[in-house]
Amino acid sequence: MARVRCITEMGMGVDVHGKDATKAAKRAVSDAIRHSSLGFFRMLDKTAKDMFVDVTIAVPDPSLVDTADVAKELPYGTITVTAVKGGLEIPAETGGDSIIIANAAVIVSLDDGK
Repeated sequence: MARVRCITEMGMGVDVHGKDATKAAKRAVSDAIRHSSLGFFRMLDKTAKDMFVDVTIAVPDPSLVDTADVAKELPYGTITVTAVKGGLEIPAETGGDSIIIANAAVIVSLDDGK
């Protein structure tokens, strides 16, 4: 089986208060897929369940991302979520809070049947 990349979407999500990397990551995934409607499956004799969805989330501290919770943002397919170092943390002026910005790349692939 070889996967063929069909769709690449990017998104950004922010948690303004609370330093919650998972919340920012979920918002980034939602941003990436919010305007997508994949209608080419019938042409390929596939369904949405045939999709492989690989998500990469970039945040300052990847260990703080609950990847299983982020995966719930995606309604279909075999989903894999990986958190990597990136994104942005903006400290508050008083130092007690931060803004966490997450970036997401959502890649949809299908099995080419070979």
